[in-house]
Parts: sequence; structure tokens; C-alpha cells
Amino acid sequence: MIAVGEDLWTAETRRGDDALAGLHDDWEDLYARSSTATPFQAYTWLESWWRSYGTPGTLRLTLVRHRGRLVAAAPFMLSRRLGAAVLTPLGGALADFTDVLVADDTVRPATRILARALLLDPGWDAVDLPESRPGPAGAALWRTWSGRTWRMPASLCFEVPAMEMEHLVRALPAKTRKTVRRRLNQLARTEVDVREVTPGRAAPAVAELLRLHELQWRGRGINEHHLSPQFAAHLTRSVTGMLARGQAALYEYRLDGRLMCSSLMLIGRDLVGGYLYGADPELRDRVDVSTMLMNDTLPLAHRLGRPTMSMLRGDEPYKLRWQPRPACNERMVLGRPRSVRAMAYGLRVRSVRAVVQAAKEHAPWLRTVRDRLRRGGSDPR
Repeated sequence: MIAVGEDLWTAETRRGDDALAGLHDDWEDLYARSSTATPFQAYTWLESWWRSYGTPGTLRLTLVRHRGRLVAAAPFMLSRRLGAAVLTPLGGALADFTDVLVADDTVRPATRILARALLLDPGWDAVDLPESRPGPAGAALWRTWSGRTWRMPASLCFEVPAMEMEHLVRALPAKTRKTVRRRLNQLARTEVDVREVTPGRAAPAVAELLRLHELQWRGRGINEHHLSPQFAAHLTRSVTGMLARGQAALYEYRLDGRLMCSSLMLIGRDLVGGYLYGADPELRDRVDVSTMLMNDTLPLAHRLGRPTMSMLRGDEPYKLRWQPRPACNERMVLGRPRSVRAMAYGLRVRSVRAVVQAAKEHAPWLRTVRDRLRRGGSDPR
């Protein structure tokens, strides 16, 4: 524990496997005061992920308080990577965005104290934030860091400004606009019954979502993680709590009373992201699934007052029909001052990134394959 300025500011790092216990209310209060917090920083998502995927003995949770109120939180797990002890964010590959959480009104002092608290905690060489969104708290921590830092491009995301669907259609190029209108008319004629899942139905609805997701990708290279009991348990726990708090929405689509599609959307402080969907292959003969999902996800973001509908990670070609704007995540590595292992780790991460980038430029299909396997989804058509 460190104290600054007659106990107005305090910071601590918790190491026990139960370090997240009892923090729900404080965490959600902090989440509500961070205008760029993503759903992958919600307490329910992180706590559930730790229960499914955490390695005992590795949790490192650094907290900063001002006058007793939580103003910054850095939930990390300690792992061995490339010969170094590295702090990585909870959420792993399941999180499209990884960052620390800081209240808007205390960003500069809170990140300064957060950095100091991290450096006072022994046993690690580098902090690695692999998918930080441009601009939020991770960048503030990077600017105040006293050790060596590395910053490089990470995953590409596509975003669409939140609006009514008709407004988006009007802004599309003429040929695309004509195609989309035809598909919307087809959707209207098909009379798909769309229902929003309530928190009380979350568990069976998630099970149906995963069943449809597996059916959709059967024989086509599904992400094996999505078939695991750990993923099912994590998604059931987290979605149940996030639906109740307005941090997620789960839509079900029926034809003639039969469930044909489910779509999970995660809701952050400034965005709504389409996270996972599953569709019966028979549905593709009736409607264009991509148009159907966009027709609900985009207006949802608009109704909730979120400025952005994010397609999350991946630059699959089908996303381009909606004329999205690109938003590239950043990978930030923060090294402990005067640490030889931190220096070696940062340089190796940068060199690996350069090799991967060169491979993408010479074989761009590799990125598409990676994104499909990561999410288990490409063109919803």
C-alpha cells in the first residue's frame, strides 16, 4: 500500500486468487466514470474470465483510490513470455480491447500513481497491453511511464457511426445501396420474429447461441475455443450479469416459431460491438444474415446513445460494404526501468511484429485466416 498527500490518494496491489472479490460495486462505479470503457473491462466480464481461464497464483490487481473512491484499476495476470515475467491483461484472446481502467476526471494523477504502484510491485519485467484502443487510459499510462516503452500497430477494427439504418443506407454508394435495399425488402417479406433475451433467460439462450454457432461453422474451421466448456461457462456467467446491467444485448431470430439465429452484442460506454453470432445454415437461403444483424445492431447503438457501432477486430471483406471507418488498436509494452529482460522482451516483440507484418504484405490471406479462426466468424452471409 502507498499513500500520497496525507492519504488523499492510496494505491495497492492485490495478489490473491480472490483479489477481485468484493469489488463489484466500486468497479462498476469506476466503469461508469470512464467514458471510453469497453465491455471487456466490465467487472462481470473480467471476474468470469478469471474463473474460467485464470492460472492460480498469477493474479495481480493494482488499485488506485482518491478519498477512498476507486479511480483506477489494472487487472493483470503474470506469465512467462520470451524469457521475461510479463503482466498481461485479464481477458486474453477473448477480449477485442485490453486496457487499464481510469476515471475521466482523474486520468493524469491517477495514471501517474498507478505507474508508481506497478513499479513498486516486484516480480515482473514488462507490462504488455496487446489491444489498446487509440486514446484511452493505456495511452495515458504509456505517456507517464518512466521506463522503456514500445508502441506498435495491433488489430484493425472497423466502426460505423451510430444512426438509424435508413440513414446508413442512404449514404452507401449507389450499387451497394440498391443491393442493401433489396435485401432489407426481402427481410421484411420473410417476417423474421426478433426477440431480445431477458437476464432470466440468459443461460438457455447462451446455450442456443453456441449450438447455432457450432452448426454454422461445422466443417468450416471453427475457433476450437468456442467449443470448450470453459468458454460456455464464461459466456453464460458474464452475459447473465451484463444483460442485467445493460452491458450486453442478446437477440434471437425465429422463422415459423423455430430459432434460426442468435446474436450477442456487447455494450461499452461509447460503443456497441457485435461479438458473436450463430445462424442455422438454412437461414441463408431465406435472408442475408449480415444485413439482418446490421439492421438491429446499428439502431441499438443509436437508441442507447452510443456514438459507435464497432465490428470489433478483423478486416474481413464483407464488412467493407457498410463503408466503415478503420480504427487500429495499438500494442503497448512498458518495461521496468533498467531491466535487461524487459529490454530483450520489448525488442523481441517488435521484431516478431515486423516479421508478421512482412508476411501479411506478401500473403494478405494470412490475416483473414487468423481473424476467422480467432472469432469463428467471417462473412455472415
